[in-house]
Amino acid sequence: MTTIKPVALVTGASSGIGEAIANRLAAAGYSVYGTSRRGTPALHQAFSMLALDVTDDASVDAAVAELLRREGRIDLLVNNAGFGLAPAAAEESSIEQAKAVFDTNFLGVVRMTRAVVPHMRRQGSGRIINIGSILGVVSVPYVALYVASKHAVDGYSQALDHELRTHGIRVVVIEPGYTRTAFESNSLQADAKLDVYEDIRVKVTKVVNQAMATAEGPDVVADVVLKAVRAERPKLRYTAGKTAAQLQFMRRFAPAGVLDTGIRKALQLA
Repeated sequence: MTTIKPVALVTGASSGIGEAIANRLAAAGYSVYGTSRRGTPALHQAFSMLALDVTDDASVDAAVAELLRREGRIDLLVNNAGFGLAPAAAEESSIEQAKAVFDTNFLGVVRMTRAVVPHMRRQGSGRIINIGSILGVVSVPYVALYVASKHAVDGYSQALDHELRTHGIRVVVIEPGYTRTAFESNSLQADAKLDVYEDIRVKVTKVVNQAMATAEGPDVVADVVLKAVRAERPKLRYTAGKTAAQLQFMRRFAPAGVLDTGIRKALQLA
């Protein structure tokens, strides 16, 4: 008797967290399709690649249609594609840059969800894993737009999970903390920098770089994704990594003032 492999689609899978997730799912028995804007597979990948730009409606629709043409179904969507901004004050990003952050980090999730949910609904089953951030529930300064985009992912995911449960589909948010990838080096610089913030930008960037140097690797996130995928009754949120777990613990149990002070101390703010 032939066993049909479940089919997974992972956005932003050319490197980092997305690649780790795709490899972990492939090893767990999934037929995995990763995506990137180029769609070019690396030789060591255990999964197929599709070209997909999450900011382009036609690209999203074409990639999902191609996956369905090949496999006939989709059981798991992992929304991982996203980018950040290098540390800077909120007012140092233009409206155009703010729109770009949300177009990828939040509206990219919305586009992918809208493209995939009708097929999952017809199947009567499916799971959507959104890679958020612990900063989606614990706000920190000097990455305000990134924080806001991840808050949006968290709120959207909560509402969506309620809507889709009756159709056999569950939605989960994974909340990593610092993760050692090329994410920070690929982050965009603020496009409207102000001299008044120069010193604090340098200080916060140094703190972040030091944290990234000792951070856990992307496999930690991949392990949590697999746990969430396999759970019969998944939780809405799963933290990934020690830093995220510590911040979540403080958010839940520490007085607000203690968390506030802790955030400022960690970033060496006056």
